[in-house]
Amino acid sequence: MAIDGDTLVHEIRIQADPETVFAYFTDEERHVRWLGQQASLDPRPGGLYRCVVNETATIVGEYVEVDPPYRVVFTWGFAGNPMVPPGSSTVTVTLASDGAGTLLTLVHTGLPHPALDAHHTGWQGYLNQLADALADK
Repeated sequence: MAIDGDTLVHEIRIQADPETVFAYFTDEERHVRWLGQQASLDPRPGGLYRCVVNETATIVGEYVEVDPPYRVVFTWGFAGNPMVPPGSSTVTVTLASDGAGTLLTLVHTGLPHPALDAHHTGWQGYLNQLADALADK
């Protein structure tokens, strides 16, 4: 896990195959098992990525690239937040087979400096929740 300029990088090993992990970024029901309370996902280039994290935070963006089961890219920002407005940053998730599991690499670019620490902490927690959700599947 690292911060470099406007970029965050997180890696985590997950005990599930890439196909299963990929679905947690594209299927609304699975997405809310680890991130948010409600999701509206249209996983195709130009399709909506929207996640209500809680009563004060809604992420809004769009899918840029969807290459099952190895890569998904979407824009990211918060409704009503001028520091990180909707679609103003980009999240790239790469999945690689790793023995019986998956190595997930998440790269978040385009974040303003004041938002880096909160996003770093947030992704760390949410990726751990993803690993937990997949362990319980």
